[in-house]
Amino acid sequence: MSELLITAARRGGTRGTAVLGALSVPCALGRSGISSDKTEGDGCTPAGRFPIRRLLYRPDRVRDLTCGLRMQPMSPSDGWCDDPEDSAYNRLVTRPYPASHEAMWLESALYDLVLVIGHNDDPVVPGKGSAVFLHLAQPDFAPTEGCVAFARTDFVALLQAMEPTTHIVIAEAGEAA
Repeated sequence: MSELLITAARRGGTRGTAVLGALSVPCALGRSGISSDKTEGDGCTPAGRFPIRRLLYRPDRVRDLTCGLRMQPMSPSDGWCDDPEDSAYNRLVTRPYPASHEAMWLESALYDLVLVIGHNDDPVVPGKGSAVFLHLAQPDFAPTEGCVAFARTDFVALLQAMEPTTHIVIAEAGEAA
C-alpha cells in the first residue's frame, strides 16, 4: 500500500510538497495552514491519514485520463453540502439543494479533477469540515479553503501513480502523520 505524503513547506504555511514514490510536486494548502483540529470554515487543511474515495471529473474538459482509481463523471447539477445542520453534510448532493452547498461544476478549472478523500465521512461529524478535496490549483498557487491543490500536469501524474489502496497523509512541516 502506498502513501501520498503532503507536508507544509513551513509550519503554518500555505504551500507544501506532495511525495508519492519518486514523484515530488508542489501544492497549495489551506489559507490557515494544516491543523489536526479541523472545523468547518476555518480554512485549514486537515492533518491525518485518509483513504481515497473516488475521482470526480468534468467529462467535457477531461478526456483520455487513465488511472487505477474509481472515476465518476460530474454533472452541472452536482454540489457538495457544507451545512453542518443538514443530513447530507459533507456529501455529494444534487442542485438545486435547499441547504448550504458549493457547486462542483465550476467555470474555472479548479474542479475539473477532484479527488474525494475520506475526511470526516465515516462517520460524518457535524462541524468537523466538509468538501476537503485534492483538486487543481489556481495559476498562482493561491491558498485554498482547506483543500490541497496541484498544477494540472502534476496532479495527472500523481493520479496515474496512485492505486485504490493509496492513502493520503497530510502532516505539518517536520511531523509525521
